[in-house]
Amino acid sequence: VQLVESGGGLVQPGGSLRLSCAVSGFTFADYVIGWFRQAPGKEREGVSVIRNFDGDTYYADSVKGRFTISSDNTKNTVYLQMNSLKPEDTAVYYCAASVVGGNAETDYNYWGQGTQVTVSS
Repeated sequence: VQLVESGGGLVQPGGSLRLSCAVSGFTFADYVIGWFRQAPGKEREGVSVIRNFDGDTYYADSVKGRFTISSDNTKNTVYLQMNSLKPEDTAVYYCAASVVGGNAETDYNYWGQGTQVTVSS
């Protein structure tokens, strides 16, 4: 099982980034994929979740209306489109996979290595 994030980088406040999470080693459509983030000195927090089997999504209040999660089952890839970025969005972003799903990191069995997002002028 492997999850590989990409798309992070440095962006100015108000800018956009699209993160990708390419997964392999399991039946993509059966899993829930979540995006989490961890800022320096803070605990990891859930950002957004998508259930590949029905397309249901969840967003944390802090990103609702700015971030959009989507899934391409033909490419086994989940995307996180991040718009109107703020300095407080700065963190390492991780994608994770779970059969059970949920918003807590303890629900997730498999994790990527993370990608850094820095929002700064």
